Amino acid sequence: MPDSAVEVIKPAFNKLVDENAELILIADGMGFTEGCCYVPNGDYFIWSDIPNNRVYKWTEADGVSIFREPSGHANGHTVDLEGRILSCETGGRQVSMTDLDGVVHPYIHQYGGRKLTSPNDIIVKSDGAIWFSDPDYGALHPELGHGAASEQDTNRVYRFDPETRRVRAVADELDKPNGLAFSPDESILYIGDTARTHGEELNHHVMVFDVVDGEKLANGRLFAEVDPWVPDGIRVDVKGNVWIAAGDGVQCHNPKGQLIGKIRTPQVASNLSFGNPDLKTLFITATDSVWSIPVLIAGGKRPSAN
Repeated sequence: MPDSAVEVIKPAFNKLVDENAELILIADGMGFTEGCCYVPNGDYFIWSDIPNNRVYKWTEADGVSIFREPSGHANGHTVDLEGRILSCETGGRQVSMTDLDGVVHPYIHQYGGRKLTSPNDIIVKSDGAIWFSDPDYGALHPELGHGAASEQDTNRVYRFDPETRRVRAVADELDKPNGLAFSPDESILYIGDTARTHGEELNHHVMVFDVVDGEKLANGRLFAEVDPWVPDGIRVDVKGNVWIAAGDGVQCHNPKGQLIGKIRTPQVASNLSFGNPDLKTLFITATDSVWSIPVLIAGGKRPSAN
């Protein structure tokens, strides 16, 4: 661990995190942690342990417990407008839904009459539409997914309309699309490309796209190259700053793409989520561990039916 977890690169970062803030260990000794998500309905936090096929739950009062096992080797999670949990199952090749009563059932599992490859990250827009990435990691890594050949001809980002049940491809130009996040006004979408996991010379950047008519993407352009390693999970705060899980922890970029600060973690960070009722706690999954740290700015509010 560095002397301080908080590294200020530009003075603006001082308004987002106290430079003396400390990381708090929530859990460690796991296989590979990912997919962290705060669940407002119940005030708890979940994350995936992908190789061990589990989803864990943490509350301030009760600590860590198993939330779901088996999990379909779940990766990313989010909450829909009704408060139900949507989970990207790397092994199950689907997006599943956990209802408010705890019952889990398949929800999205195909595109063009063919199975999804390995859904990875997922977000919900204020109109209720579900956007998710589907790279080929589950096909390439049997221990994290299924090891079967992909039925899709490329890796994509999809939009699912719960009303019509239609799945539509919205982006297919990224090698391994991964983390997703909307800007606060939902006019732009950030997408991470983590292709470098399979070749040092491959993509390790975040792209940004204009959201057209609320359901299409246009004008894709580079937002930020991320070093070390790759840009994994992405979150945006209420001011539009972009927080990215990377090889040295969480990197924070302003809306112009400039790196303004870092929260350094002891291990490679995979994902992050703003949580607690005020959304001013940043939860971070990092290799075999999970951490939290207080911040001074709230994360972008999740869409809500209320």
